[in-house]
Amino acid sequence: MTSRLDRVTEERLKTIQDLRARDIDPYPHTYHSDHTAAAARALCEREGERTQVVSIAGRVMARRKMGKMAFLDLMDASGRMQVCLRRDLLGDEEYALLRDIGVGDFVGAKGELFLTKTGEVTVDVAKYQILAKSIRPLPEKWHGLVDVETRYRQRYLDLISNEEVRRTFMLRSRIVSATRRFLDGQGYVEVETPVLQSKAGGALAKPFVTHHHALGEDLFLRIALELSLKKLIVGGIDRVYELGRVFRNEGISVRHNPEFTLMECYCAYADYEDMMSLTERLFSTVAQEVLGSSCVQFRGQQIELAPPWKRLYLRDAIKEACGIDIEEFQEAELLHERMLQQGMRVEGEPRRAKLIDDLISTFVEPKLVQPTFLLDYPIDMSPFPKRKRGNDRMVERFEAFISGMEFANAFTELNDPVDQRERLEQQLREQVGDEEVEIADEDFIEAMEYGMPPTGGLGIGIDRLVMLLTGQDSIRDVILFPQLKGKRDD
Repeated sequence: MTSRLDRVTEERLKTIQDLRARDIDPYPHTYHSDHTAAAARALCEREGERTQVVSIAGRVMARRKMGKMAFLDLMDASGRMQVCLRRDLLGDEEYALLRDIGVGDFVGAKGELFLTKTGEVTVDVAKYQILAKSIRPLPEKWHGLVDVETRYRQRYLDLISNEEVRRTFMLRSRIVSATRRFLDGQGYVEVETPVLQSKAGGALAKPFVTHHHALGEDLFLRIALELSLKKLIVGGIDRVYELGRVFRNEGISVRHNPEFTLMECYCAYADYEDMMSLTERLFSTVAQEVLGSSCVQFRGQQIELAPPWKRLYLRDAIKEACGIDIEEFQEAELLHERMLQQGMRVEGEPRRAKLIDDLISTFVEPKLVQPTFLLDYPIDMSPFPKRKRGNDRMVERFEAFISGMEFANAFTELNDPVDQRERLEQQLREQVGDEEVEIADEDFIEAMEYGMPPTGGLGIGIDRLVMLLTGQDSIRDVILFPQLKGKRDD
């Protein structure tokens, strides 16, 4: 039995054949439009009843016929515009072409702007042209496409159907541009570093592996930007940043996607205090530029991004939240036992770094609603920062939290190559249980041995920043094409 979709598709294919038989190209090469819908609307509102002739183009989202005239709603990237087609102005032959135009088609229209009796800005069409015939009809519920799987898998339908979705991704572009402008204005130099790497380093994460046939060896998709950027600090680029995709072969959730956009920047002669100041100013400046305010609505809360942000020491925050003083438990077994007494269940091998991370995520993070810097982490958790001045068991590191979610991570970067090697080897030994280990970051250690100045480093999840500034709860709603399970052929 023929489905409705098949019938509509057949009818539209026949219409295309008919157009071509009448020497009308249903897919012309180009069309010159001199105004967007928004610009044409602003022109009419500024100049009054009748204005200059404009040429616009867009997708037909609705059509209405009233006697010897018809109205089409055209949508372009800036919004919608109503166009009016009158038989007395177009002539019988041109007007008859309307029967070949359907919802979903692209049309160009040229004519004077005027206001209807209801006050709607409209183009009084003197000339129009079919620019692209759609073969598939838009979903019947195009005015509110709600099926989550369809929205993510066929994002183009989501963008057609949901104005709020289009707004989110337009804002994303502006947020990324504003971030670049801010860093450029602070004297940072943007660079690009390799995505394919011979070894996966710079963070603790499971990498994606691919094979290079010409080289005959496996390569890794980068899990961080850190090591290459710090090599550039060694090379004398004192302020450097990259906005790029990184890839982690781990779980998928409302906060995590296997590939995501990360901004990392490094500043010579700076420490994590300088990075705190940079973070506060970046978030508030970008919000002010894009949204016109440093106060945003996120997860039902008013969030104020203007400096200064609250600062909490990690040790104090954990102790206040659950009564455990991590400094009193330097051995993983003792800390594990204390956590079991608290009724906590610990998955996997109880390493001290993992245990402390569990304490943070369980007891501390959910309470950090307004922007907060969590300061000074145990050395077990962080192989790349310098030791805390006055406490060799801690490192100078902060994470920035808003509404219970991490948005930034920063260090006073370790620049002692001997200490760096020892820490990386110790971390790897704890993971693999082998006294003889080969660290993945040997190349980076060699670069450090040529001398690296004191440096502050900062990483910000761009997707999460977009979530914050657009009020989205899921990372999938700010990534145009989020990772989905492969579609099966039923």
